[in-house]
This record gives sequence, C-alpha cells and structure tokens, in this order.
Amino acid sequence: MNEEPAALPAPTSLSGGPGGAVDGPAELGSRGWPGQDPARLPEASRKIVFIAWRDLANRLAGGSEVLVDQLGTGLAARGHQVTLLCGGPVAERPYHVQRSGGTYSQFLRAPLAYLRHFRDADLIVEVCNGMPFLVPLWSRRPVICLVNHVHTELWPIRFRPPVSTVGRRIESTVMPRVHRENLFLTVSPSTAESLQRMGVGADRIRQICNGVVRPDPPTPRSPDPLFLAFGRLADYKRLDLLLRLWDRVRHVTGGKLVIAGNGPERARLEALAGPGVVFTGRVSEQEKHRLMCSAWLLVHPALIEGWGIVVAEAAIRGTPAVAFDVPGLRDSVVHGETGMLVRTEGEFASAWASLAIDGRRREALGQAARTRALQLHWSAAVQGFAEVADEAIKRAAHLADKARKEPSWR
Repeated sequence: MNEEPAALPAPTSLSGGPGGAVDGPAELGSRGWPGQDPARLPEASRKIVFIAWRDLANRLAGGSEVLVDQLGTGLAARGHQVTLLCGGPVAERPYHVQRSGGTYSQFLRAPLAYLRHFRDADLIVEVCNGMPFLVPLWSRRPVICLVNHVHTELWPIRFRPPVSTVGRRIESTVMPRVHRENLFLTVSPSTAESLQRMGVGADRIRQICNGVVRPDPPTPRSPDPLFLAFGRLADYKRLDLLLRLWDRVRHVTGGKLVIAGNGPERARLEALAGPGVVFTGRVSEQEKHRLMCSAWLLVHPALIEGWGIVVAEAAIRGTPAVAFDVPGLRDSVVHGETGMLVRTEGEFASAWASLAIDGRRREALGQAARTRALQLHWSAAVQGFAEVADEAIKRAAHLADKARKEPSWR
C-alpha cells in the first residue's frame, strides 16, 4: 500500500446532496458538475470521474459495482465532486451518474462524453472489467486503473474465437502497456499477482480491501440443513457444478440448497436442478439478511473472484464458506479458520458434508468468520483510495514536470 499520508481532505460538509442520474448529455454550470451546487462545494474539493462498465442499478451488477458505489458515496460525503460515467441502466446515487451508452456502445461514447464534460477532472479512475476503456489514449489527466479481478480465464468462457482471443490480448497486453505510467489499484493479493504476471511492476500496484455493511440484528439459524449459494447466475460462477455436487451430498446432509440471485444461466440451471433445490431469483436486502443468517454454510464454487464480497457478507452473519482455492476466494476465506478452501470437486463435496454433520466445527468457523469480517470497514477502503488518489495526482504532476525539463531533440 501507499505509505504517504492521505492528502484528500475529509471536510465535514457534504457536496450539495445527491448527484442524481443523467441519461445522456448534461449541461454544466460555470463551476462544478451536473447535479452539484457549486456554491456549496468546499475549497479543497476534487473532481473525480469513475469510468466503468455498469452502475449498481444494472441487473448484472456485482462486486466491482458495489466497490465503485461505496467509494463514490464515501468520496462525495467528504465533499468531492464524483461522477460515474457508465453504460446501461443507471439510478440516483449520492454522487452524479451519467449514462454513456449501452453495453458496447459506451466504449465509443465514453471518450466523447469525457471530452465534452469532464476535461477538467482532477482524477480519472478507469474501472477495467475485462475490456478496458484505455483512458490514457484520450485523456491527459491523472489516471488510476482499478482492476477488481483479471478476466484472463473468462474470455474463452464468455466468447468464442476470435473475439475471445482479441479480448484476452487487449486485457493482458494492450491495457498494461497503455497504463505503463499509471498506478493500478486492486482489492486482493490474488489480483495483484495476476497484474504482475501481465507485466505491471509491483511498485505501481496498490491495494485496498473491500468493506462489509454492518447487518441488522441476526435472525434465527435454520433448524434444518440449509445451504446457500448467492450471487449472479453466470457461467463462471459454476453453479452447474454445485448442482452436481448437491446430488452427491444431499443423501448425507438432507435439507435444501437455496440458490439466490438471477442471471443468464438461470433457465439452464433450473433444468439441471434435482430434488431439494430452491431458486429465489433476485432478493431484497432484508431477504438476503434472513437467508445468510439462516444458512448453515455458504457454498461458493466460482472459478475466480476479485475478492468475494458475498463471502464477507455471510461471514459477518456467522456463516462460514466452502469454496475453491482460486484467486480472490483464497483471500476472503482463511482455510480451516473462517471456512474451507478445496482444490477438487471431491474435496468440495467432502468438506460440505463433513461441516454439515459437525455442528460444533461449523459454529467455530462461523464465529471466526464473523470476527474477521467485523474488521472490514468501507471507511477504510475510502481512506485507502484517497491516499492512492493523492499519490496518483502527485505522480502525474511529477512526470509532466520531468517531461518539460527533458531536452527535446526534435
């Protein structure tokens, strides 16, 4: 992590209330940005633009969108002028949100929106979720490249060649090269290691940790075996594998497997599901709380995660996790302490069944998971981001000054 003290101030006043959401171009005032009252902005306020794929309102939103929302909310509360420029559906937030197009058109429209409205930004945060925006090619402002997790293994799952080949090459080769002067920010050691394998120097990688929202008072644990899988029903979450494992362990454990969430894989998964499986679809925060408190275990078979926010959300409710030893999840689950990490399908089934039978062991893991999760605060993530933002702005100024001083041979 950056060891410099935070330079982004934390004033007690807010930045003029919610920024709201805008679909398409918005007119700017003489000072400030859309939805923000210039007269109420503190003198030390900075203009920060997050350029991301989705808003939290998108039905496919996940951990990356939660992270950006928490950072944006925290920075706006400190008095900074925050804008999220993204594609797809958007909703009102405590910061300004501007839609820049659809799922794919935004990659062409985001640069135009930036050039029209945000050229005076103090900092651009490019959120790289597989396909990058390559901000340094069209902006000369200070930039941080925020990478929740690397999608190298997901391109062949999502797309066929040549699209998968091109996408993988752009993420693994072009993106690091374009951002060769910038800092990279991530949320887990696993992603930091992946970035280093892509050629990003360790001296340019910074890390913050996701937080977890403190829940309401706990609701009762289910008296009967109840196992929960929670999240977007997407291919890389490997819930089809979980259903196969359930067919093996249900004869030992009994009870039911609840799969909460929605996504493109739902119809296929419902067709594969055997006895004792319940699909809830997307649930409210209240129902999520009840399910995570009721569950005996969180079962999480994903191929890769940036961190696994859902693991921390279950953990803070005293529910341990069984997951594969893969990037992200090996950071959010401490093997043998807050849950179990496994390498094979057989080990997953064995850990699932043994913890279902051993209530004392399960309770001990749950208590340790809760203790660890209680140490995760979104305020610390915002503070960590503020420190990295300050470093990025100073770094850009230093590089610009160095370039001016270098002799020109042209």
